[in-house]
Amino acid sequence: MKNLRIAKLAVTLVLAGLNFCIPASAQGPGRRGASDRPKPSQAANGPKVMNASSAITVSPSGEVFYTSSFADHTADGDVTAGEDPVVRNAALGALGKMNGTVLAIEPTSGRILAMVNQRLALSSGAEPCSTIKLSVALTALSEGIITKETEVNIGAGHQMNLTTALARSNNQYFEALGRQLGFEEVSSHARQYGLGELAGVNISGEQAGIYPAKEISARSGGVGRMCSFGEGISMTPLQLGALVSAIANGGTLYYLQHPTTPEQAANLQPVVKRQLNIAPIIGEMTDGMAGAVNSGTARRVRYSFTQAAVLGKTGTCSRAGTRFGWFGSYADTREGRIVVVVFLQGGTVTSGPKAAEVAGRMYRRLYDHKFLLPKSTPVVMTATAKSPSAIR
Repeated sequence: MKNLRIAKLAVTLVLAGLNFCIPASAQGPGRRGASDRPKPSQAANGPKVMNASSAITVSPSGEVFYTSSFADHTADGDVTAGEDPVVRNAALGALGKMNGTVLAIEPTSGRILAMVNQRLALSSGAEPCSTIKLSVALTALSEGIITKETEVNIGAGHQMNLTTALARSNNQYFEALGRQLGFEEVSSHARQYGLGELAGVNISGEQAGIYPAKEISARSGGVGRMCSFGEGISMTPLQLGALVSAIANGGTLYYLQHPTTPEQAANLQPVVKRQLNIAPIIGEMTDGMAGAVNSGTARRVRYSFTQAAVLGKTGTCSRAGTRFGWFGSYADTREGRIVVVVFLQGGTVTSGPKAAEVAGRMYRRLYDHKFLLPKSTPVVMTATAKSPSAIR
């Protein structure tokens, strides 16, 4: 019997050693149990790398990430002939080897000036994290339940207004708004703002993301969690870009267009998806979006770029072993406005603030190359009664 116990112990040790040697990619993100959680290194600073795979990191709270924050050749296969070469080079340089995508849009036309890592940009998207707060803020302002100065109870006897909540990305504030508005109101407005539908027209491979037909369960946080983290929602970079463009241009939601040849770019005619009734309330949000960049969650923009005002919103969250970092923004210059969306995926390095840092590098590169957006008034085709398929 004693020999049998020793034999069993030896087998267990051998299997454990084999498991330790299996690469993380082979083990897969499903290995989340406490008994087989990999042990972090004891590095004092930076991401904690586990095992022999640099892709696996663990946060200070113990959350394990199996996706690398870095990647090579992300732009391979991109269709670039119709893009602005200055903007594309700025986006490529700003993204570097980060695992993500960068999207630049002319908000007065819906033209995509550059889209780096098109496979990721056109995919089914990811949880929007705190960028969903833009949609929720517009909804609450539209329904008249707040102004930017309205103090909302956020618990423990504290209150906060919209400007501070956007700048700091306060979850309790937006959860309170979501519960007050209710799912039907939040959902109706979100769909008007373009979530759950294609953002572009004639963009090959674009997917529509997901906006659920029903509120997520109370156990998962209900509408409050949907309004603070975007739980249960899948948003694409193009959808965020279209919404930020509408905020930047005063309320016109354009179909995004990605010209694939120089001729298409030269002859592009803007196509309006719908006019959003948000012009009177945009000013209620801009202080908070500017505050995020100047002193809040997006202040890393200022690491590289201080030459013009930038307004934006970050988002950080994770799912199934992957961390997401979002930043939707626009630069407000004398020459015009340009929208930049950054979406990153990976491990502990990845975050909304990191996405803001990438955007800051892009704005700086555009500034250094004297990129200017014209102030010409475009000829607009209004697609009031036509679906995207009808205007191809």
